[in-house]
Amino acid sequence: MITTIVLIRAEPASLPRTAQRLAEIDGVTEVYSVSGDWDLVAIVKVPEYDQIAHVVTEVFPTVPGLQRTQTLTAFRAYSKKDLQQAWDIGVD
Repeated sequence: MITTIVLIRAEPASLPRTAQRLAEIDGVTEVYSVSGDWDLVAIVKVPEYDQIAHVVTEVFPTVPGLQRTQTLTAFRAYSKKDLQQAWDIGVD
């Protein structure tokens, strides 16, 4: 699976509705309301790179209240569990 993180700026009055609509899109696994320069973060997980383009450039713009996005595609995932397993087998 390819994981993509999408940072989203949305109209303040429509945040809950926009977040809910994003969460209903196929391939979107999670949507978070966040603080800082961005209003929402969506996690997109799809099996092929072409699907990222479809979801982010074709489907996302149809969501009311969406103003701007920035897309970050993950290369690798690191977690405490992954790091502990690496130490357990002696990988540096």
